[in-house]
Amino acid sequence: MPLTKETKDKLIEAHKIHEKDTGSPEVQVAIITERIGMLTGHLKIHKKDKHSRRGLIKLVNERRRHLDYLAKHHKPRYEKIVAELKLRG
Repeated sequence: MPLTKETKDKLIEAHKIHEKDTGSPEVQVAIITERIGMLTGHLKIHKKDKHSRRGLIKLVNERRRHLDYLAKHHKPRYEKIVAELKLRG
């Protein structure tokens, strides 16, 4: 199930850097994290859904790449997004 427009708009509004920002790494990480959460819930119910599991792994890797970029080039922004989304234990 894809994200609704309202959910996506709330995520963009919460994590944007400037007024017209929709593609910064922070926004993308927030959207991907929401999708990962939805897929995780789906896979708890449908344990044998291998195709969705593959999609989940691809999303986790995509989020990891965005976070690696932020950690390498923009350390304060990386720490802020990790804290907001509670990605590290």
